Amino acid sequence: MSLRKRPSLPGLDGPAVLKEAGRILETRVEQPSRRAFLRNSLTLGGLAMLSGCSLSDDEHVEKALAAVSRFNDRVQGWIFDPGKLAPTYPESMITRPFPFNAYYGIDEVPSVDEESFRLEVTGLVADKRRWRLDELRAMAQIDQVTRHICVEGWSAIGKWGGVPFSSFLKRVGADLDARYVGFKCADDYYTSIDMPTALHPQTILALSYDGQTLPPEYGFPMKLRMPTKLGYKNPKHIQAIFVTNTYPGGYWEDQGYNWFGGS
Repeated sequence: MSLRKRPSLPGLDGPAVLKEAGRILETRVEQPSRRAFLRNSLTLGGLAMLSGCSLSDDEHVEKALAAVSRFNDRVQGWIFDPGKLAPTYPESMITRPFPFNAYYGIDEVPSVDEESFRLEVTGLVADKRRWRLDELRAMAQIDQVTRHICVEGWSAIGKWGGVPFSSFLKRVGADLDARYVGFKCADDYYTSIDMPTALHPQTILALSYDGQTLPPEYGFPMKLRMPTKLGYKNPKHIQAIFVTNTYPGGYWEDQGYNWFGGS
């Protein structure tokens, strides 16, 4: 077992900061609105430590919200246990039908042609060739029945199958010491995750749902399934994967959502 170095937080009272962070993390899934969640999390002590701002106007509120969100990312990354598994469930508990969820309607789900599809892999990897779906399906697959948790306040249990993402990253010779893995999708969605989450044993490049080829509404040709992350961190319709040390952001994250997004 290896110990992880605590992040340096100069000028902050460590015990008080962690106590404040604990209160924030305990409430984040229960609040459907990011703004409401962060506003409700800003105690006088936490605000003074994290931003030095008052809540007298919108500009100061936004600065305070950004400060808490950045701090929240660091704390979540620090306490994340790459060996701890999310709960799994029997197939009898699968939510049927599994909810469709996107920033557009179901009639706008992108259509991806299987024959012409090629997964692009770039960045800090040794093998930058493009992958066909049949090549990915030929790799060793695993299944998981886990809970999808949405930041909007609902959850559902589903069964996903696919390639352990750690196996794929090793197969392409990714730099496993890099900081980020980013994703670009057919519906113009994009996001990024930390490398420890990418290597988590339950993080999979999902190619199937409930024993069948992944349907378009759930992310065909593939999605990244991470039961340790909130739903918006699980990209669908993936077309490109890249490994980098430069912060890539994300569709919702660039609009102010928490980047780490742990559930």
